[in-house]
Order: sequence, then structure tokens, then C-alpha cells
Amino acid sequence: QLVYPYDFRLTEKEKTSICYLSFPDSYSGGLGDTQFSFRLRQSGGQRTTHYDDDGEYNREAPLTLQREAAHYFGYVYFRQVKDSSMKRGYFQKSLVLVSRLPYVNLFQSLLQLIAPEYFDKLEPCLEAVCNEIDQWPPPVPGQTLNLPVMGVVIQVRIPSRVDKPGSSPVKQFNQENLLPAPLVLPSIHELDLFRCFQPVLIHIQMLWELMLLGEPIVIMAPSPTVSSEMVLALTSCLAPLKYCCDYRPYFTIHDSEFKEYTTRTQAPPNIVVGVTNPFFIKTLQHWPHILRVGELRMSGDLPKQVKVKKLNKLRTLDTKPGIYTSYKTFLHKDKTLIKRLLKGIQRKRPSEVQSALLRRHLLELTQSFIIPLEHYIASLMPLQRAITPWKNPPQIRPFRQEDFMKTLEHAGPQLTCVLKGDWLGLYRRFFKSPNFDGWYRQRHKEMTQKLEALHLEAICDANIVAWMKDKSEVEIVDLVLKLREKLVRARCQHLPVKEETLQRVALYIETIIGSLPEDLQAVLHHH
Repeated sequence: QLVYPYDFRLTEKEKTSICYLSFPDSYSGGLGDTQFSFRLRQSGGQRTTHYDDDGEYNREAPLTLQREAAHYFGYVYFRQVKDSSMKRGYFQKSLVLVSRLPYVNLFQSLLQLIAPEYFDKLEPCLEAVCNEIDQWPPPVPGQTLNLPVMGVVIQVRIPSRVDKPGSSPVKQFNQENLLPAPLVLPSIHELDLFRCFQPVLIHIQMLWELMLLGEPIVIMAPSPTVSSEMVLALTSCLAPLKYCCDYRPYFTIHDSEFKEYTTRTQAPPNIVVGVTNPFFIKTLQHWPHILRVGELRMSGDLPKQVKVKKLNKLRTLDTKPGIYTSYKTFLHKDKTLIKRLLKGIQRKRPSEVQSALLRRHLLELTQSFIIPLEHYIASLMPLQRAITPWKNPPQIRPFRQEDFMKTLEHAGPQLTCVLKGDWLGLYRRFFKSPNFDGWYRQRHKEMTQKLEALHLEAICDANIVAWMKDKSEVEIVDLVLKLREKLVRARCQHLPVKEETLQRVALYIETIIGSLPEDLQAVLHHH
């Protein structure tokens, strides 16, 4: 019905998809308000965004919170109430916030404030809200922001890549005597894992392995809320490792990718997809892992845990909750986590305490797995003394899986993790997954930039005048052009180099040009 701000361009395909994703796609008898999220592939090529700071934000934000280039997130507030004046006897409407940022808590909290007002006052309400949001500062990693909207100030900290993993968000906020007292969000994106994982707590490790390996998983849920929370909880459980596969927190049969995902002519894609329409049980039954969950109810004791069942037990009409898979975990089950959570339940610990426990357990598991890889890849970096000013920097040595495997005997995950099992088998499978590929590319890029930076430092410390003594003009001009190119690259790629180093290299270039005959000087300056 309405897109605000008006100048925001969406293709027809995107509009149609957003419409379908904004409503529950199977009968939901529930009246009242529900909230859920979706993620949508951008169609119609790259659009120029009005964020000039994309690069800067993405460099400083944790990998898991970077701005998406090819996807939108949709945050939905859906209201369904009886209304006799409507043709269908119901008022059904959704307000959707579209963003490239995965700040699920911030945007869902924002919708809780805006949506009820919007359903009441309509467009003028959106206009007022957008005027306020226009005044918000950009999200700068590491900063705490006060965001005023509709008489409330939302206070939130934007996480940064240099935060220590697993450190809880800073509690002491600069209250600055804000009146009214701000609405403080403890996290911009972290879900209540304990609540999301209620029915599968005893299978957390199996789910962690499936996510690590980028396996295709279907979540069948009773509502878009349960489906989107479960998918987002799963994709977050590898942090600080980035989950590099595709994921759809909520997916409907009208989606343009429907054919792509349901075809049987090729293996299912590496994706976690959340669905609610029972029709999917039939169309996705060839997928290797299907998690069927019921409504989440927070009760005083350990919620009913689903069982692992064989895929052929999948009943088309009445599928009982369960994990339908033939997957055998590589690692043995960790009993201590469940014991701790049970103790928490008996002592009536608040959900956020239980969630913190779960998150820490998953973090330690991921770190035990990834630290040996980090150690090995660091050893592929050339020695600093091999970097000399007048030669191209040496190459990073290639990653050899077998060499890595040999390091595990004395420096493997067993040093930091009590879990026994087939770690080697897990690594071998991981090497075939998009998550390994994504991790390796990111590290390789960082190391290449570090090498470039070290090379610039070496040039800076070198004695250029001495080097030039016995060089021909051709060689000197060649050096000028190479140094210039390096300087441009350092600035474009924001290499980790001190500003003074760059200025010294620029000064060097001027000095060298100054020592050349005037006709060459003119050409180079023009160049």
C-alpha cells in the first residue's frame, strides 16, 4: 500500500516478494500482534546505495554484522484482529522495516514502538518517525548511540570487530541524566538463545556441527515467529566465525527461489530455510536434515526435547516434532552443558543467564575448532626479514590440508576442549564447506594487506638516495610509477598503515622526481 520514504526504489519482483513474506502463509488462528523476520535476495542488479561509509563500517564491524550487499532483511510487525467492517471479518496488516543491517533486536524494538501508532494514525505517523530517524547518527562500531523516536530514547551499543568475543555488552551506559530514562537494549542483535533452542537443547552440538559444515537444513515451524527465530539462532551459533551460506528465516511457496530449492534434479543448496506451510513437508522431503518444532512455550521445567528420527519417518500430514536426519555427529555429546542448564531451570535462573551460558558454550566450541586453523594459517606468512624494499613482497604460502592435519597432534582442539570424538573427520568435512572457503578468503585478504603494509614500512625505512646512485632513468621512473600505484592502493584498500608512513612515501616520490631531468619531471607530474 505504501513505501516510505517515497524515493526508495524497489523492483516489482522485490515488492511482490516482500508482500508474500509479510504475512503468515498458512492459517494462523492466533489473533493479536506477532513479529518475525525474513531475508530477501535483491533482484535487478546492484543499486547504488547512499551509504558512502559502507566500506568503513564493514571494516570495523564484526564479520557477522556487516551490511549485506545482495540481500535485504525484512522486520515484520503483523496485526490480526476481528473487525466486522472488513470484508473478511478481520483487520490484517503488516508494517515492515527493510534494512541491509542484521540488527534484529533494534529493529524489532523500534517496530514495537511505531507499529501500534501507525495502525492507528497511518501515514502522518511514518512521516514523523522517518524525520526523527533521519537525524540518527550512522552506526559506528564501538559507539553507544542514543536514538530518539516517538518520545523514547533507544540506547544501544554497536559492536566492533575488536571486541573480545564473548565479552558481555558494556553494562555502564553513560546515562547523562537522560529524561525520560532511555530504553536500553542489552544487545543490538543477540537473540534469547535459551528460548529459541528450547526443544533442541540436548541436540545443540549436532546442530552446531550441521551449521559448521554448511549442511542444507529445513526448519518446519508452526509460525513465522518460531521459524525466523530458530533460523537466526542457528546462524548465530558459530560466532565469531561467519556463517557464509545462504539462509532464509522465513520462506513461502510464492518465493522466486521456490523452484531452485525444491528441485530434485540436483542436491539441495547449502542453506538453512525456515518454513511454516505444511506443503513443504512434501516438496522438501528429499533434504538431508529437517527439524520440525512445535509452538515454543516457556515452562518451569526442561521443555519436551525432540527426538532424532530417520528421514523415512517423515509423515506428510502429521509430522511429529523431531530432527529427521541420518547424520552421525563427529564429536561425542557434552553432558555438562545440559546438566548446567537443568540446574539453572531448577534454580529458576532468568532466561538471559541461561542464554549467556549457552552462548559461551558455543563460543568455546567454535574457538577450540578454529584456533588450530588460525595458528596454522599464521605460519604461512613470510618472515618479516624476507620483506625487502626493492623487491615485490614474498607470497603467502599455500594452505595444505595435510600439513594442517599434522599440526593437530600437538596443537589440536583437545588442548582447549574436553570433547572427544573424530575431530579430524570434522575438519575434513569442514574443508568442503562454504564456511571454510569464506574464512580462508577473509584471512588471506587480511594477510595480503598486512604484507603490503609491511612492504610500505620497509620502503619508508630504506635509503632511497643510496639506491638511486647507480640506477638508470628507466629504472627510477619505473620505481616512481610502482610507488605511486602502491600509495593509491594503500589508500583505496585502507591498508593497516600509519598515515605518516604514507606521507613519507609520497615525499619520497617527490624527492625522486625532483632528481630527474626537467622534461621527465613534467611527464611524471602530468602522469
